[in-house]
Amino acid sequence: MNTATQTKPRLTTSAMIASIADEGQRVRAAPFGKALVEYAAQHPEVVGMTADLAKYTDLHLFAQAYPERFFQMGMAEQLLMGAAGGMAKVGLVPFATTYAVFGTRRAYDFIHQVIAEENLNVKICCALPGLTTGYGPSHQATEDLAMMRAIPGLTVVDPCDALDIEQAVPQIAAHPGPVYMRLLRGSVPLVLDEYEGYRFELGKAKLLRDGAEVLVISSGLLTMRALEAARQLAGDKVGVAVLHCPTIKPLDAAAILEQVRRPGRLVVVAENHTHVGGLGEAVAGLLLQEGVAPARFRMLALPDAFLDAGALPTLHDRYGISTAKVVESIRRWLD
Repeated sequence: MNTATQTKPRLTTSAMIASIADEGQRVRAAPFGKALVEYAAQHPEVVGMTADLAKYTDLHLFAQAYPERFFQMGMAEQLLMGAAGGMAKVGLVPFATTYAVFGTRRAYDFIHQVIAEENLNVKICCALPGLTTGYGPSHQATEDLAMMRAIPGLTVVDPCDALDIEQAVPQIAAHPGPVYMRLLRGSVPLVLDEYEGYRFELGKAKLLRDGAEVLVISSGLLTMRALEAARQLAGDKVGVAVLHCPTIKPLDAAAILEQVRRPGRLVVVAENHTHVGGLGEAVAGLLLQEGVAPARFRMLALPDAFLDAGALPTLHDRYGISTAKVVESIRRWLD
């Protein structure tokens, strides 16, 4: 007897480096590169630097617009950070780009000693944060927030979408002192323009939607997933509030405490980062210090492990950060 078996389409290798946008989702191309080109037109002190990854951090747009202000440092991330510090010392504002694993793990001491200790005006913008590539632990920066939060005086930013990035670029450029920003590149989802009046403000969290049963405090990719989950759960009459925290350090303590003090809600901190040392632990530490203890507190994050290689959709399901898994986790915690 012949039987027809339905199977899911086999994901190809390209899915390991696919856009994080869902099928049919609105996107904008290269928001970082375009925003930097626009800002630099009126600010000749801005220079662009990269470690052989201009095309893959969207800095190639800056290189095309201002070739005399673009510096290709080669596959040498320590040199990149050291040279960026030197340029900042003579009054320039370097935007240094690479992948997050290379910028943090390979060049940490140079960021710590050359840039941060002297409070130099360097903007470090690093692509492939957290689980946004399927190429395994060599390329998955699942611990970058923990590393960067630990550096004194370093501002840390984790934008959600193209709008966040476009609005963050001029603000981090104008901010005095070093900044580390997680960078979404290529075709970046456009989400936050649906929320009337939303504006990125450095150091500020924003309540995107309200809800009586659940409060999700999130950053980066997980804000997008939290909003999608909230829409699905609304169909089950579960109200989910989403507080977007694009600035991880300094944390907007006032906004977080105001929302957590509302009684009766499950509080979930969601992030595209390991449980160790990221937004979840930052929020938990704040709540303990302030004596604010929600009845139910959960962290939705990546495990403290070396993650697998594979197709991104598969990995997001496996490690609990797909929309379906976020919904599943919230339902389980509510029950």
